[in-house]
Amino acid sequence: MSSERLCGALANMKFSFVNPAPSADTPNMVTSAWPPLGMLYIAGILMREGIEVSILDQAIKNASVEQAINWVKKENPDIVGFSVCGSSAREAFKVAETVKKEMPDVTVVLGNYHATFNAERILKKYPSVDVIVRGEGEYTSLDLVKCLEKRRPLKEVNSITFRNNGEVVSTPDRPLIKNIDELPFPNRSLMNAEYTSLIHGVKAATKRFTTVVSSRGCPFQCTFCGCRKFARGVWRPRSVENIMKELEYLKSEGYEQFLFVDDNFTLNTKRVVNLCRKMRKEKLNMEWFCDSRVDHVSYDLFREMVKAGCKILYFGIESANPRILNYYKKGITPDQSRSAVKKARQADLDVIVGSFIVGAPDETKKEVENTLRFAHELDIDVPQLNILGAFTGTDLWREVVSKGWVDEETMWETGAYVANISPYAVPFEELRSMVFEYFKSFYLRPELLTKEILRTFRSSYRLVALVQNVARISEITENVQRGIRLD
Repeated sequence: MSSERLCGALANMKFSFVNPAPSADTPNMVTSAWPPLGMLYIAGILMREGIEVSILDQAIKNASVEQAINWVKKENPDIVGFSVCGSSAREAFKVAETVKKEMPDVTVVLGNYHATFNAERILKKYPSVDVIVRGEGEYTSLDLVKCLEKRRPLKEVNSITFRNNGEVVSTPDRPLIKNIDELPFPNRSLMNAEYTSLIHGVKAATKRFTTVVSSRGCPFQCTFCGCRKFARGVWRPRSVENIMKELEYLKSEGYEQFLFVDDNFTLNTKRVVNLCRKMRKEKLNMEWFCDSRVDHVSYDLFREMVKAGCKILYFGIESANPRILNYYKKGITPDQSRSAVKKARQADLDVIVGSFIVGAPDETKKEVENTLRFAHELDIDVPQLNILGAFTGTDLWREVVSKGWVDEETMWETGAYVANISPYAVPFEELRSMVFEYFKSFYLRPELLTKEILRTFRSSYRLVALVQNVARISEITENVQRGIRLD
C-alpha cells in the first residue's frame, strides 16, 4: 500500500488497540496477564488530543482470535494497533490478516519490542500490516493519527517503518521522551478488567492489583536482553512527586497492591528512599513489589522499602560463575548476589525471588551445576530458572548470527535456544533434565518446608509462596518438558 493511499483517511479518527494473547504453544511460565501499560500510555496521549480510543486485552479477556476479530469489527476503527512481543506476534498476525480482508480501509499498526526489532521483515512478510511504530509509541502514534487525518505523507512521521509504492521505508528515530512526568497517567478503566498475576511463581495479586512504571530504560549491557537497544541505553526516572500522585489516585480507585515494572527500580537509591518515605508520610498503606539489581542495594534501602509496604523483591542473579556473568556483561559478582539476598532477608522482605540462566554457548556442565547449587544454597523463596534463548534485538542474537549458528532470515520470528544451536553448549535435553531435577530438590527439601512454615507465622505471602511452590511441581514438569523461553 502506498503512503498516499494510506493517508487517505477521514477526520475524527478512532484508534483501537489489541493486546494479543501469547500463542497457545508458546513455552513460558507466565500464567496470567498484567495491564498493558504501553498501550495505556499511548491511549492517554491520544485521548488528551480528543481522539477516540478503545482497547481489548485479549489475554485477560481470554478471547479467541475470532472473538478479537469480531471486537475490532464492532469497534470499526480507522486504525487498529497491536502490541507484539515474540510470544504474541503470531496471534496478532492472525487477527490482523482477517481484519484487513474484511476492513480493507483500516490502517494496521504494530509496536513494541518484536515489531521494533523486526520492522522491515514484518512488512515484507505480512501484507496485512501497514505501519510499524518503533520504540516509544506515545508521540509517534499521535503524529501518525494527525498525518492520517490531514492526508499528509507518512515520511513526515519519525520512528515509523511503512511501505511506499512497494518499497519499505524507515523514517529517522525520534528523540526519547526526556520528561516522563509530562505523560498522562494510564487510564486503567479502559481495560474493563480486574488483573491478577503470578509474579515469578508467587501469587501476589491477592487484592485489587495493577502495575506501575516509575522509570524507563536501562543503562546496562546484558547481552541476553533487548531493553538497552529499545531504550537506547538511557534510564529516565519519574519524579517522586509524580509517582505519588499516581499512587494516591490508584488508592482512591480502590487498588491495594501494585507491581513496579521498571527494569531498574532501585538504580537511584536516593530516589527510592525518598519515595518510600513519602509513601509512609502520606500513609499510602498499599502493598507493592519490585525488582532490584544486586549491586545497587543496602540493608537501609531494603528497610525503607519494607516499612513503605514492599512485600516481594526480585533479583536478577543469573549465574554462580564469574566467567559466565562476564560473558553476559551483567556487571555483578556472585558475592554481591549473596550479600543482596542476605540484606533483603535481614530487612524482613516477605518473599525473595531469584532469577537464574543456564545454557550459555560454552557453559560447561560443571558451571551449570554450580549455578543450580548456588540457587539451592541462597536463602531465597522462589527460584526462576531459565534456559538461555537468543532473540532479535539482543547482543546475543547478533553473536549467534555472526557465528553462523542461526539463519537470521528463517529464525527471526522464533529465536533459538542457545543450547540447540551452539556446538559447545550442554545439550538442551540435558539442561532441561537438570533444571527439572533442581526444581524437585528445591521445593521438596525438608529444611525449606520447615523454614518456610516458620516464616509464614509472620507473613501470609510466605504461606502463599510455600503452598504454590509445592503445588507447582507438576506445572514445572510440564514447562521443563517444553523448554523455558526468555521473551
